[in-house]
Amino acid sequence: MKTKINPLACIILAAGKGERMKSATPKVLHQICGRPMLHYVLDVVSSLKPKEMVCVLGHQHEQVAKVLPKTIKAVLQRKQLGTADAVKSGLSGLKSFKGTVLVLCADTPLLKKETLGKLIKYHTENACAATILTVLLVKPAGYGRILRDRYNSIFGIIEEKDADDFQKEIKEINTGIICFDKDKLIKALTKVRPNNRKKEYYLTDVISILSSQEERIEGVCIEDVDETMGINSRVELAKANSVMQRRINEKLMREGVSIVDPATAFINYGTKIGPDSVIYPFTVIDNDVIIAKRCFVGPFAHLREGARLEDEVILGNFTEIARSKIGSRTIAKHFCYVGDSRVGRQANIGAGVVTANFDGTSKHSTLIKDNAFIGSDTILVAPVVIGKYAKTGAGSVVTSRQNVKDGQVVVGIPARPLVNKNQPKTTPALRRGLR
Repeated sequence: MKTKINPLACIILAAGKGERMKSATPKVLHQICGRPMLHYVLDVVSSLKPKEMVCVLGHQHEQVAKVLPKTIKAVLQRKQLGTADAVKSGLSGLKSFKGTVLVLCADTPLLKKETLGKLIKYHTENACAATILTVLLVKPAGYGRILRDRYNSIFGIIEEKDADDFQKEIKEINTGIICFDKDKLIKALTKVRPNNRKKEYYLTDVISILSSQEERIEGVCIEDVDETMGINSRVELAKANSVMQRRINEKLMREGVSIVDPATAFINYGTKIGPDSVIYPFTVIDNDVIIAKRCFVGPFAHLREGARLEDEVILGNFTEIARSKIGSRTIAKHFCYVGDSRVGRQANIGAGVVTANFDGTSKHSTLIKDNAFIGSDTILVAPVVIGKYAKTGAGSVVTSRQNVKDGQVVVGIPARPLVNKNQPKTTPALRRGLR
């Protein structure tokens, strides 16, 4: 006989000030691998397909509300009176809902769908009033401890600031992720009192209230400590970023991408890389970057937002690409900047080439057509077009709107076409620009 699955609603707590971040940016909007930490939590909650989702906002709520999807209901906790009060605010957005309520914090971006699914399944199958996700820590400083009786049943949670020396030795901690029966949660919240040192209403007090009513309270302990990490400081933010980066890199490698040194490949969330591409050490890949098949990138390359590489592109050391599309089999092996550009197929971008795309007021575009050869140290002052099979001599400066025609060879400062019909097809200057 199958266990009846109760409807699920989620309350995401995002009202805290995050004082330890020491930042003007709301804590939950600090980025991990190029993405606000809140978005990771929203993703994992959405993957559970809850009937309703509520996000409780407070400090700097206007900024946080701007990044919430329309499918999520935002409610405001007007005063910072603790987690129990925040959950009360969240329940105001679930008035017609009946079933299981999952409560979690918006500063836990490393949570996995499988973990929450396990928690919800256990809660439902055992008809619990509350089921707490717990973890064992060798050094549990700063976390609320799980209190169990002689029969190993949970009867409470004690916050560290309120714990005595014996309780501080407990290794099992509360992650702040708890499933509740909604009706029992509402009743218990009416009995929570600000009887702790900070005079706040703690959601954790609900556990002892439910225990006193002989309700069933269970814990699901997981092994992966990283998953439940709460981000409260810049140090913890950096740790979470490292964990997420490892996950991103491992996923790409499983999909057929070679990352020579995953510890020094900094690839933002959402980057798409095709199979058999190789990412060399100390490469930085920002948001909204797409790399096709059999590309080679790095070392010490930087692909900024909007970069698009077609198949078999080679970008070598100290190259930077921004808001540009690079055609298949094009080569830019060293020391160059290509911004706001479209580069055709099988072009050669020599060492030290710069697309001068900013005139001090506006950005302008550069078009480099198929099979063009851009000699070393060439500066292309945008807007400008370099034609098919065109060539620039090493050190040339192609000035704004002085387009180079198909097959034309230009040299000098400013770059001018070669006019001597007896001039050999490749000059010494051009040979120095060869790849």
